[in-house]
Amino acid sequence: MVHETGFYDLLGVSPKASQEELKKAYRKLALKYHPDKNPNEGERFKLISQAYEVLSNPEKRELYDQGGEQAIKEGGMGGGTSPMDLFNMFFGGGGRMQRERRGKNVIHQLGVTLEEMYNGSTRKLGLQKNVICEKCEGYGGKKGTLEKCSNCKGRGVQVKVQQIGPGMIQQIQSMCSDCQGQGEKFNSKDRCKNCNGRKVERKKKILEVHIDKGMRDGQKITFNGEGDQEPGLEPGDVIIVLDQQEHSVFQRKDDDLMMKMNIKLAEALCGFKKTIRTLDDRMLIINSHPGEVIKHNDIKCVQNEGMPVFRDPYEKGQLMIHFQVEFPEKYWLPEHLMYQLERLLPPREDVMITDDMEEVQLCEVDVREQQKSSTREVYEEDDDSPRGGVQCQTQ
Repeated sequence: MVHETGFYDLLGVSPKASQEELKKAYRKLALKYHPDKNPNEGERFKLISQAYEVLSNPEKRELYDQGGEQAIKEGGMGGGTSPMDLFNMFFGGGGRMQRERRGKNVIHQLGVTLEEMYNGSTRKLGLQKNVICEKCEGYGGKKGTLEKCSNCKGRGVQVKVQQIGPGMIQQIQSMCSDCQGQGEKFNSKDRCKNCNGRKVERKKKILEVHIDKGMRDGQKITFNGEGDQEPGLEPGDVIIVLDQQEHSVFQRKDDDLMMKMNIKLAEALCGFKKTIRTLDDRMLIINSHPGEVIKHNDIKCVQNEGMPVFRDPYEKGQLMIHFQVEFPEKYWLPEHLMYQLERLLPPREDVMITDDMEEVQLCEVDVREQQKSSTREVYEEDDDSPRGGVQCQTQ
């Protein structure tokens, strides 16, 4: 029994979610609310990262399920990793020491179809990135003309004091807006006209993203050193995260493909031929022989017609077919023909009927009344009054 569900709600998953489901939910939310992409959502990004850090650790998750967030705090198991460290570790960006030596990585989510993952594909992706200014070579202005910022006295930060109550003051430290935290700046006449003293300029970079056969949802493609450039720092990486789009026919499970196939009752009993268009546009003929009975919800497979194995594309998984048998509507056959049909089917089970038995009639379930009953149970679960059950629909 889960004590509270706040962390699960933040990630939008069920308390029974697997580690893979938690990872997928965190990945999408972290990319969406990362401060670089959504500067106003910093607090939400922090909460999402905190929730994932706890739930991705089996020991912390068990403690949270038993006693909630308070149990995590009392157990001394919370808040060990910063949100940015967690994000970079998750997406392959390294930890705090690496970020000090290198520029930050750029994470980009790329929607891809199942066909692209099956056949392989090359996509061109245009990204805007910072590059060292060619005119001033990243210096920001005329060399030798840098002056100490008069606004912050060379500290790079400004300190403001404000009163928050009687006898109470608060100091607020912020980056100096005049020198952008550098502590030094150029006069307007000495500042580089190309980059306006920023040392970098924005340029468009076209990346060719090669999606290999068999790649998976969430897989990362890294372009080393293609991130934003900054003077004195090694450029970070551009990391492309593949986001598999839903397919109208096939669902993927590891290297296997799953699909549903509807067949008539006559086809289930007497055999059938069906065609399937594959993800590489071939046509497969699927057949069953007369007498080979296919039951409702049976699952059959076709070998070597699943997804290509990543880096071994000549090997493929299985195509799993989930059969749905469509039964005819009621009264589809005249009553006088039922006897002939019954003679062809396996014999029914004989039931011994005695005088002390009571005969009842089957009727259709009233779905609307069933939904009302479920709603009442939600509001009456703390009441002692008897609850109504599922109602039958009167004919």
